[in-house]
Amino acid sequence: RIGAIIMSSHISEEIELKGIPASTGVAVGPAFVYLHSEPEIPVYEICEVQFKEEEARFEDALLKTRMQISEIRNEVAEKLGESEAQIFDSHLLVIEDQALIEETIKEIEVTKRNVEHCFNNVSQRYIAFFEQLDDEYFKERSSDIFDVTKRILKNLMGLDNKGQLNFETPRFIITDDLNPSDTAGLEKDNVLGIITEFGGRTSHSVILARALQVPAVVGIENLISKIKPEDNLLIDGYEGLVYINPKESTLHRYGKFKQKLEKLHKVFGEFAQTKPETIDHEKIVLMANIDNAEDVETVKVNGADGVGLFRTEIMFLRSNSFPSEEEQYQEYKKLALAMAPQTAVIRTLDLGGDKMLDKGLGGKKEENPFMGFRAIRFCLKHTQVFKDQLRAILRASSETKNLKLLYPMICGFRELVQANAHLNEAKNELKAEGLAFDENIKVGCMIETPSAAMISDILAEECDFFSIGTNDLTQYTLAVDRVNNKIADLYEPCHPGVVRIMSLVLKTGKEKNIPVSICGEIASDPVYVPLLMGLGCTEFSGAPSMIPELKCLISRIKTADVKLLAEKALTSRRSREILALMRDYQSSVMDDLMFEKES
Repeated sequence: RIGAIIMSSHISEEIELKGIPASTGVAVGPAFVYLHSEPEIPVYEICEVQFKEEEARFEDALLKTRMQISEIRNEVAEKLGESEAQIFDSHLLVIEDQALIEETIKEIEVTKRNVEHCFNNVSQRYIAFFEQLDDEYFKERSSDIFDVTKRILKNLMGLDNKGQLNFETPRFIITDDLNPSDTAGLEKDNVLGIITEFGGRTSHSVILARALQVPAVVGIENLISKIKPEDNLLIDGYEGLVYINPKESTLHRYGKFKQKLEKLHKVFGEFAQTKPETIDHEKIVLMANIDNAEDVETVKVNGADGVGLFRTEIMFLRSNSFPSEEEQYQEYKKLALAMAPQTAVIRTLDLGGDKMLDKGLGGKKEENPFMGFRAIRFCLKHTQVFKDQLRAILRASSETKNLKLLYPMICGFRELVQANAHLNEAKNELKAEGLAFDENIKVGCMIETPSAAMISDILAEECDFFSIGTNDLTQYTLAVDRVNNKIADLYEPCHPGVVRIMSLVLKTGKEKNIPVSICGEIASDPVYVPLLMGLGCTEFSGAPSMIPELKCLISRIKTADVKLLAEKALTSRRSREILALMRDYQSSVMDDLMFEKES
């Protein structure tokens, strides 16, 4: 990816930044600074003969915005119901507000400035007025005006309302943080690496970087103010270092380091098509987490045993809409055929948290979205969206019978029973319509909350397998927002409480004879995998790119040793003690392959 690492030195002085290492690798290249902030509003003088032209542009933008919002409203009404769609009625009222329109036209005539500038001035006055009122209703109206204003301005300026994260040549993405909706349509081959100001080790930007096999560093304070678009960068995803305009000596040092990395990856690559097995012949299953059917090639190249987690919400985010049953069926069928005879686990819609559509989740932005209206909660309220997806998955399962279905964020027995009831309704509908599906499709439950873990013995009665989602389980167990860099140091998957709760679920699975896999970022982390094996896990699902390295690691492990490691971890009092145990163990089995950068 990085091409020749030795490049000519720059006139600019080298600057070194330190962040949190989030995805390993070394790369060099130019920056692409991506800001979530609003686009700069152009301002320029116009002459009197242009007044009518500006008014016409304003009318066109209002008409286009009205059509866009009406289309969104209709789609939300169809998919989510009339009550959810009514939020857009207030948006339409803003567009019809004659006072807002007339003041904008007057502003054009008085200031002799372009319509974007004038409309922005007027709308900002309106927003400020409503925000300073004590009445909650009027404060909400300011939010409506802001949302509509943003859309009108983008239409006036000819900008795409779906986002602007695109570039034609390979570059680093430099941003405050990335959301799934930012990257859903990204040209992934052009990403050299990801550097963010915010976010933790399990933020979407990190998950994306690992999936793309590019380095990532997160949590660099005031990053945006330090990097200019023309800067050349070097990123060290091992140590969490970023060099702005690196010196020739730095490039040379990392050039040697990269040569050693390439040799190491060649060693790992030799394990790609082998079966993961310990020294004492304990067989391990290594599966992959992916976002779309096109990622299957990466799964196969890296020798995964199947797809352990197919994130269906990315399909929704790519289109910023609710795909039809037929559209979903085609995507899931493509996945099933490409993976056959290996298994593919399809997780039902996990919208919410940091994965939001621009439209139709109902209501205003939540104060605490990770604790709010997301995942299975959304699906159980919006049953038509859920039913469309269940029918699509069932139909796709008919030919190859290699699909499994997985519900996210189950917190209690009632939710699981309700979800299965909708699944049975979908099956009965398909039978009545004469459409085939796998009658014996396996149904799983994600264990992502402490409540689910504590009643896993009860949940086992209503499902066929568990998948421990370690990212959210850690977040909810420790009450730590996993994308908040202010408390990033408190997010510890090796916390004794998290280790014990995972141990509990694994033991329950064994007692109830129900398979348990572990997904999330630590499922593909060579530091954590030995401990998880020691706790009793034999099935993992993580980043496809990490599978060859994990196979190499597993081939050097003795089961008795990792069980002893787990026993020590379960009696440890502090996270740092467990982390030290894990790192020492990884070093003991991989030391002959490891190396240090030359100083």
